[in-house]
Amino acid sequence: MFDEMFGTDENIREPYRQYQDWFKSEDAARLHKKSAESEAFFRRTGITFNVYGREEAAERLIPFDIVPRVISAREWSRLSRGIEQRVQAINAFLHDIYHRQEILRAGRIPAELIANNDAFLPQMIGVSPPGNIYTHIVGTDIVRTGEDEFYVLEDNARTPSGVSYMLENRETMLYMFPELFAQIKVREVNDYPAKLRRSLCASAPPACTGKPVVAVLTPGIHNSAYYEHSFLADQMGAELVEGHDLRVVDGRIAMRTTRGYAPIDVLYRRVDDEYLDPLSFNPDSQLGVPGIMDVYRAGGITIANAPGTGIADDKAIYSYIPEIIEFYTGEKAILKNVPTWRCAESDALAYVLDNLEDLVVKEVHGSGGYGMLIGPAASKRELAAFTKKLKARPANYIAQPTLSLSTVPILTKKGLAPRHVDLRPFVLVSPNRTEITPGGLTRVALKEGSLVVNSSQGGGTKDTWVLEE
Repeated sequence: MFDEMFGTDENIREPYRQYQDWFKSEDAARLHKKSAESEAFFRRTGITFNVYGREEAAERLIPFDIVPRVISAREWSRLSRGIEQRVQAINAFLHDIYHRQEILRAGRIPAELIANNDAFLPQMIGVSPPGNIYTHIVGTDIVRTGEDEFYVLEDNARTPSGVSYMLENRETMLYMFPELFAQIKVREVNDYPAKLRRSLCASAPPACTGKPVVAVLTPGIHNSAYYEHSFLADQMGAELVEGHDLRVVDGRIAMRTTRGYAPIDVLYRRVDDEYLDPLSFNPDSQLGVPGIMDVYRAGGITIANAPGTGIADDKAIYSYIPEIIEFYTGEKAILKNVPTWRCAESDALAYVLDNLEDLVVKEVHGSGGYGMLIGPAASKRELAAFTKKLKARPANYIAQPTLSLSTVPILTKKGLAPRHVDLRPFVLVSPNRTEITPGGLTRVALKEGSLVVNSSQGGGTKDTWVLEE
C-alpha cells in the first residue's frame, strides 16, 4: 500500500519533507487543540451537509483533518495536462452526440448506449450552447495507487459539488497555521470564486449586451449542497435564486427584485435536468422555471452546466473515455481509466457475478457513494442481495476491481495514522480558456481500512497543497 507521506519504506517523500520538519517540531497537545479548534471553526461558519435516507434528513458537520495532502509541482503538471485533455474531449463528445453523432457512425461507441440512456436529452439535439461549451464546471475524481500511478475514478459533469469545502479547508489552515504557509510555498486556491465568475461571464449568451448578470439556481435550503450554493453566490457577488424567483419576460429569464423583474444572462444551476423546466421535463417540478428551455434554445440565456451533460457522468460511458479522447484529440489518454466491466454485456455480467466478492459495483447514474457494493467488505447477505439486483437490471451497473488506494496520514489520539483518500480537482471551461484549480478537494475515509471517502458515508476532508516549482 502506497502512503503519500511515507512512501512504501517509511522514508519521507520529498513533497512532504518541509511539512515533516515542521510537524516534528510541534507539540502534540497543541496540534490536538488546533484540531478541536478547527471543528469549532467549521461549526461557527456553518459548513454542513444534509444526509438523506435516514429517518429524517440530518444536517451534519463535515469532518476535517488538519494534516494536509501535499502534491509536488511535477505531479500536478502531469495531472493537470491529463485533466484538461479529458475535459476537452468530453466537451467535444457532448457536442457531437447532440449534433452529427460521428462517434456513433464510426462505431466507437454503441449507439444503444446513447439512445437508451436516461441522461441523454432529445430536447438538446441540434442545440449549440453559447460558445459551444457544455461543461462549464467539471469535477474529476482521481485516485492514486503508487508513486506514478494515477487513475480517473469518474467524471462529474452535471453539477459537481465540493468546491466550497476546498475553499473553507484552505481558509481554516491559513487561520490555524499561518507560519506553515510562510515556510512552505503552496499555490493559492482562494481565487476560485473570482475565476468562476469570470469564466461564467465569458460564456454569456448572444442576448447579453452589457455586463453579464450571473445568478445561482438552488433547489432550496433542504438540498444537501445548499451551503455551497449560498457560499458560491456570496463569494461571486451573484444572486442566489430559486425557481419561484424566476420567470420568462420578453424572451429572457428574469429574476424578481425590489424594482421588478431584471434579466439574467448566465444561470449557474444546481438543479438536475429533470426539474429544470416543467414544460420540457418533469411536469410536476416546482424547482425549475417554466419555459427556460425555449429561452435557452433561442440564445437568451446560458445554463451552466448545459442540460444533457449528465450523459458524460454515466459510468458505462466512462468506460469508453479513452476511446473518446483518442477519437476527438488524436492522442492517447494521459490519465488511465480504472478497468471497468459493463454489466449490460453478458460476458461481463457472468464475470462480475462469479467474482462479486472481489469487485466494486456501482450504479451507472449513482453518486455520493449510494447504491454501491464493495465486495471485499460485504457480508454474504449483501452479496446475495446485490446478485439479485444485477440479474434483474444488469444495464444499471458497472463493476471495477478493488484498487489499493493510496493513503495520507490523519491526526488521531495516538498520533498519525494512514487513511485512504481520493482527489476532486475542479475545472472551469469557457470559450477562450480552461483553468484547473491547483489541488482540489481531498476526501478521506476516516474509518480505518475503509475505501469509502464520501462525506455522506462517513468520510472527511483535507486541505490539498500543490507546491510551487
